[in-house]
Amino acid sequence: MKIVLAEKVSPATVAVLREESGWEVVTHDQIPSQPGALADALQAADALVVRSAVQVDDALLAAAPKLRVIGRAGVGVDNIDAEAATRRGIVVMNTPGANAVAVAELTLGLMLALARELPRANTALHAGRWEKKSLAGAELRGKTLGILGLGRIGLEVAKRARAFGMTLIGHDPFVAPPVARENEVALVPVEELFRASDYLSLHVGLTPQTHGIVNAQSLSLMKPGARIINCARGELIDTPALAGALRAGKIAGAALDVFEKEPLSDSPLFGMDKVLLTPHIAGSTAEAQEAVGIQIAEQVRAYLKLGVVQNAVNSPSLTHEQYLVLAPFADAAERLGALLAQLLRPEAGGLESIALAYSGALAEGQTEMVRNAALAGVLRSSEGANRINAAQVARERGVHVHEATHGGGSAIALTLHTRGGGTLAARAGVALNATGARLLQLEDIAIEAPLAGTLLVVRNSDVPGVIGKLGTVVGEHGINIANFALGRGQGAGQGTALAVIQVDGEATPALLRQLRAVDAVHEVRLAELGSS
Repeated sequence: MKIVLAEKVSPATVAVLREESGWEVVTHDQIPSQPGALADALQAADALVVRSAVQVDDALLAAAPKLRVIGRAGVGVDNIDAEAATRRGIVVMNTPGANAVAVAELTLGLMLALARELPRANTALHAGRWEKKSLAGAELRGKTLGILGLGRIGLEVAKRARAFGMTLIGHDPFVAPPVARENEVALVPVEELFRASDYLSLHVGLTPQTHGIVNAQSLSLMKPGARIINCARGELIDTPALAGALRAGKIAGAALDVFEKEPLSDSPLFGMDKVLLTPHIAGSTAEAQEAVGIQIAEQVRAYLKLGVVQNAVNSPSLTHEQYLVLAPFADAAERLGALLAQLLRPEAGGLESIALAYSGALAEGQTEMVRNAALAGVLRSSEGANRINAAQVARERGVHVHEATHGGGSAIALTLHTRGGGTLAARAGVALNATGARLLQLEDIAIEAPLAGTLLVVRNSDVPGVIGKLGTVVGEHGINIANFALGRGQGAGQGTALAVIQVDGEATPALLRQLRAVDAVHEVRLAELGSS
């Protein structure tokens, strides 16, 4: 076996691979710096390990005919063309969760620094000022910590906060009550999380629903004197709104390690003495980097020796021909899952189980790829969920998955069951032409609409004039309608109608408010599914 380590990793990472007798391990310092040297080194390689600097594109993969696995020492795989790797039968692995402890520890450190005003105390004493009387802080003991997102990192934060005697509440629609109870976290609606938290810590992925979730409205719900910590994604916070709440004294402090634009060079938070800013260092510990390197080396070794796939971000267990047949249905399933996850109402009580049904030719073949794609779509806001590990993520979160087969044309039916006893169901298929994934049914209404782009899902009374009013409102906001699909419930002219409107451009809060104000409109929901 030949393994190429294209970037610098820890000695312990190299040692894991060199333990294997007869394996050739090429480290980054053995690869010349001139162009084409890495491609030359990969000609006989079985495995490639990278971090974030090396761009693994289709051209590089073409130079590696024997390559079986690519290991990313870290989480993000933006520098790896996973689709090209899948086409070539190459597994792409990453290491989600390896830095969870590091991020959790910084989160608690930032909470302590806010509670005891440590930066101000340090700055004052370095300047020769003994400001003991003005630096009376507060204890974490007895305070309520709200955790938004209960994935690996959120639960590590909970574990450490318990040791400080904090009361723990959390919100995550994709975590089952037993998992929360085991970690002594009380699940609450997101509005209650904002209202009850003395400290609010963010640990969710970035989705249309979580983008700007800390905004003027949610900040207005918080207790006077509450504090906010963000070691997840900068886009979760509306920075001008947070700055305004800090200036008004509504929020007592904030500690941010992540930002919408990095490196951060300008911010309304600069100069605020109640704000701690760190340059995205939550996962940057020697231990975390060591753990990431060792983990990816062990995963690569397990795959090369035993064929065991861990933390893969693509689907390699199919022949090329099988992949070509199933890939469009997997795409449709993932988009359908993402649509339903975004349409799931917060008051529904969170996700309890997911049911999938396959019909037609799909029911006769392998369904794992399609199933995991659907789960990945539903759980896309969960930390590290992808088409390979989505079933594992669902199990970790106590979400049950059921599968069945039915007759009829080739399609995927997906139903989400919530803890409140409700259901949300839909069906999707693949168009025979180049238009790709199509929505075929939503709840009890048949409708055909594209599963791509920005979608406005509108429920309204089936009465005259609604369609024209909806189109007028969208047009008044300068937004073009790319597709307008209609469906009618039973009892046409008396029941409920459904519209799925695909628009070009951003669906702003103002647009949504105006659409919801249209006579006979019951509900307007937004879903972002990306390009097809």
